[in-house]
Amino acid sequence: MNRDTEKVEIDRLLDAIFKKYGYDFRHYARASIERRVRHFLAKSDCRTIMEMVERVVKDEEFFGKLVREFSITVTELFRDPQVYASIRKNVIPFLKTHPFVKIWHAGCATGEEAYSLAIVLKEEGLYDRATLFVTDFNDEALEKAKLGIYPIDKMKQATQNYLAAGGKTSFSKYYEAQSHSVAMNKTLRKNMTFANYNLVTDGIFGEIHFVLCRNVLIYFDRDLQNRVFELFSGSLIRDGFLCLGTKETPNFSTARDHFDPIDAKTKIYKKRP
Repeated sequence: MNRDTEKVEIDRLLDAIFKKYGYDFRHYARASIERRVRHFLAKSDCRTIMEMVERVVKDEEFFGKLVREFSITVTELFRDPQVYASIRKNVIPFLKTHPFVKIWHAGCATGEEAYSLAIVLKEEGLYDRATLFVTDFNDEALEKAKLGIYPIDKMKQATQNYLAAGGKTSFSKYYEAQSHSVAMNKTLRKNMTFANYNLVTDGIFGEIHFVLCRNVLIYFDRDLQNRVFELFSGSLIRDGFLCLGTKETPNFSTARDHFDPIDAKTKIYKKRP
């Protein structure tokens, strides 16, 4: 199939998904979408993208499998530990000045980073007066986040990450080991609210003190990045904090004047008054 034909057919697929289900992938980074469509086509029983279009409209289960292909769920506990060390140093002191704090983890994937932040809040004495809104548009990933069960063979790396992030105790106190997996401590979920939320189509979360959204915006095109940065700006209180992935920045967005860098290396920003 030539590239022009493929582009037209992928456009039709994305339009069909939006019109039928309300999921809008039309402003995701094009190269990423094309790669994922090709990958899904290769392992599906469809011969062409146009067959996928027809199937998506008629078969919700097929659509669900395709959506999971579009969802990025690569993450780990205390991923990029220097980020959590910076949160302890630059964000926690601000949060401690408030009697109650609301934190939004947008694009939580399977939840490892949400639990990481909960551990930091516990160790800094803030968890009991915090509410964590943990959101993603992928229901399957969100269900895994709610359960908080992860492969035991990832705990060695997680422990190293935790210590590098400034961990203050034995990391093993935060989970219960089973035969091939670990279950995160239930007390870490006590103040978490899990919800399906789509950054592409849903509205403002109000009066948030801290937004964590890491390694999500790199999959969006410039227009959609602009929308999401404006969304974060509108959701944050004055002087609220935003933490992004290591390759993400608001500096080239329409909201660039809304944020000041607090730690440029770990991509932590503060909303301007």
